[in-house]
Amino acid sequence: MALKTNVSSVDIIILTIGIKSVFKGVLVKNISYMNWKEEFPLLSEKVLKPLNEIVDDCMGDADPACVASCPMHTNVKKYVNLIGEGKGKEAVEVIREKLFLPKTLGRICAHPCEENCKRNEVNSPLAVASLKRYAADNFDDPNNWDLDVAEDNDKKIAVIGAGPAGAQAALDLRREGYSVTVYDRLEVYGGMMRVGIPEYRLPRDIIDSEYSLLEKIGVEFKMGVEIGKDIDFNQLREDYDAVIVAVGKHQGRIDRSLENHDADGIYHAAEYLKEISLTQAFDGVGKKVAVIGGGDVAMDCARSSLRLAGVEEVHAVCLESTYDEMASSMHEINGALNEGVNFNLAYGTHKITIDKDGRVSGLELKECTTMFDKDGNFAPEFNENNKKALDVDTVIFAIGQGVDSSFDNEDVLTKRRNGTFECDPLTMQSASAENVFVAGDASGTAFIVVGAMAEGRRAAKSADRYLNAKDLKEGRVAEEEGSYTTKLDIPLDWDNLPKPERVHGQELDPKERIKSFDEVEFALSQELAEKEAERCLQCECRLCMGECVMLNDFCHSPKDLFAEVMTTGDIDPLIPYSCNMCSQCTIVCPNDFKIKDKFMKMRKEMVKNNNGKSPIKGHGAIEMHQFLGFSKLFNIAKPAKDKK
Repeated sequence: MALKTNVSSVDIIILTIGIKSVFKGVLVKNISYMNWKEEFPLLSEKVLKPLNEIVDDCMGDADPACVASCPMHTNVKKYVNLIGEGKGKEAVEVIREKLFLPKTLGRICAHPCEENCKRNEVNSPLAVASLKRYAADNFDDPNNWDLDVAEDNDKKIAVIGAGPAGAQAALDLRREGYSVTVYDRLEVYGGMMRVGIPEYRLPRDIIDSEYSLLEKIGVEFKMGVEIGKDIDFNQLREDYDAVIVAVGKHQGRIDRSLENHDADGIYHAAEYLKEISLTQAFDGVGKKVAVIGGGDVAMDCARSSLRLAGVEEVHAVCLESTYDEMASSMHEINGALNEGVNFNLAYGTHKITIDKDGRVSGLELKECTTMFDKDGNFAPEFNENNKKALDVDTVIFAIGQGVDSSFDNEDVLTKRRNGTFECDPLTMQSASAENVFVAGDASGTAFIVVGAMAEGRRAAKSADRYLNAKDLKEGRVAEEEGSYTTKLDIPLDWDNLPKPERVHGQELDPKERIKSFDEVEFALSQELAEKEAERCLQCECRLCMGECVMLNDFCHSPKDLFAEVMTTGDIDPLIPYSCNMCSQCTIVCPNDFKIKDKFMKMRKEMVKNNNGKSPIKGHGAIEMHQFLGFSKLFNIAKPAKDKK
């Protein structure tokens, strides 16, 4: 039976054109209702402003804690992943993008990256330092080191101090084309890193090998030269366009409130470790040694003492009542315990006794009941009724060290009470001499080797700007040039995640290793290194990207996408129209960002600005279908039986 319709000639024309258009996959542009615009107005403030919350708080581009905690921002996540994949050579290349001392730092870095590792929530952090050492010891090849430097710029810079801060500054400035000369009163490289860290932790050939990079690129070293004595500091400032001050903490402290504090057999940690580091001996040490202090330096003194000829007993004395409270790392404490150091926890020095020749003959201790007052200030209190005596003939004070500022014999630089130098915390520029920049121990704000290196880099950047008449602070952000707290904080379902234990490398037998200064620890094997690397969680947010195929086509994270939209005020209509409004991104987002709402507002505004039409040209075929589907040709009206 034929349907009775009321079809005009125009309908037939539209139908014919529409069918041809659909089947050919082309759009009809010559019909009034297909009035496309080639360009659309920028998005309004009403649409753009809500994007702020995502741009400000999205964690999609946030660094993992290991990267943020590292003062040099070494890409821990990347090189650990490469180690896990068996790509040690590539891992070293990533490490050397930031660090020129991978073997050194693999051994002695205080690794703040590990302190904030996500795995601390359930068990032990990733062994980042051990993995760095594994990669460096096995795959670092001097033939592959980057020796590129810029063309010489005829400007000269002096660096005082060949420690890690001075060396990093010298390296960075030489790469920029400066003529750099490093002065140090020691005859050997490394500064306090060399004479403050025992050889059993850091073999000296490692330092010399890694420092050779500076010589290879043209940094000049003048060792055994003391500024302030052999060369006047002011003369140095006149001879060079800029000066980097990177002197170390070579001045030790002794508790001078104690009677007999100046007796024979009493030394401070700086002089003690320096002589041992240079000679593997110490003239004046007795048979029984007491080390006062609870930090890593104290543990270095105690463990070094055990290796000295003639030493029979070593006692560690500290105010802290537990090992966990001590400032030293547990790794160093365990090393001391295994090697036979006797610990006296929760005790302070009460009296030093001497013999008839003025030599230490004993140390009397008293119980420490509390270290801090109610406000958290260091104010130890003691139980005078609980004392004990140690039979010792040598006392080493490891209770703090100060910067040796004697090179500045005319007080050119403004000094703080602790001997460090006043400087801008971002640029490291001296507060009193504009062509002088301070880094490392000298600044008073760097307490670990990698932190000193970061300050050396910061000082070098400032010196470069200064000598090129550029603003020292413009565009610089503190968190980009040192440690910071990342905003990445992803809750993990630990109940359903594997929790493998941290691996540990082998060590020399404690009874054997105290007979020499040979290195105690061995590098991880390939098997253990790759096993440990697999523990890395590869921390990132981007949970939404795992749920949405569409987002992955357009961005790395929503933050990147919306930051660009806010900058340009524009977006490809295809992006908001690709969202299918499923809310899966919001469901997994730790911040519950409603991304679909942002896209919907864009779509509505685009349609409004396009005379009620979709801005997607490909939607023309859909419009044709809709037009034809509601035309008279395809609609039959049939009255309802009840006439309603």
